[in-house]
Amino acid sequence: DPRLDGWPLMSSPFPTTFIIGTYIYFVTSLGPKLMENKKPFELRQIMVFYNFSVVVLSLYMTYEVSICSMFICFLLSFIYDYDDLKICFLLLQMVRTCWLYYFSKFIELLDTIFFVLRKKNNQVTFLHVFHHSIMPWTWWFGVKFAAGSGLGTFHALLNCIVHVVMYTYYGICSLGPAYHKYLWWKKYMTTIQLVQFIMITCHIGQIYIMDDCPYQYPIFMFIIWLYGSMFLVLFLHFWYHAYTKGKRLPKLARDGISKDQ
Repeated sequence: DPRLDGWPLMSSPFPTTFIIGTYIYFVTSLGPKLMENKKPFELRQIMVFYNFSVVVLSLYMTYEVSICSMFICFLLSFIYDYDDLKICFLLLQMVRTCWLYYFSKFIELLDTIFFVLRKKNNQVTFLHVFHHSIMPWTWWFGVKFAAGSGLGTFHALLNCIVHVVMYTYYGICSLGPAYHKYLWWKKYMTTIQLVQFIMITCHIGQIYIMDDCPYQYPIFMFIIWLYGSMFLVLFLHFWYHAYTKGKRLPKLARDGISKDQ
């Protein structure tokens, strides 16, 4: 997309790949080794600020995607012309929001880094690292080649809404034990994540029943469908081991308290 010429990190996929590779190496190898003989860092204040900042950022992106999508659809129902200045302005705003969403995935890498610095290595699971790694990498291609496309932004919108809920939970948790009594709804938060992936899979599954779709790069639709299906299976696996087998429910969980943060 020529509109992204000169935008940060958009010239090549290599900077993104390097950042992700460094992240994986740090959280799976270097970080735990450096922390092995050290006391866990006390990061409560930093985490409170971080978690609630992500909530605000997610709310902003939810607003931008929703408003831009609504007005683009409304205007197109009367104008039928993508070259109209109003449509072009909204489309560019959507592109900016898509780039911001892509960049936010780098901010969220701090989730795992905090785990390592606090020696919560049991939280650095395959699902966690894989999810945080694959999102910025795949979204680089989405933003570079098909920024702001309707079918491609739906799952970003859902993800922002889910992150408002999720990081609110993490924010409350990071406030300290006095607030843990308000965290009885962790299991429901995981349910919301599962519903997200079901909706993504069903929504993008339209590609199999539509006779003609003018999407710029149809392969992205299959990638989104694969992404939704894959994470639905992985989160169902997590659900089974966390709640059915009870591996995430000892100790504090009996009192409705999470140990994630």
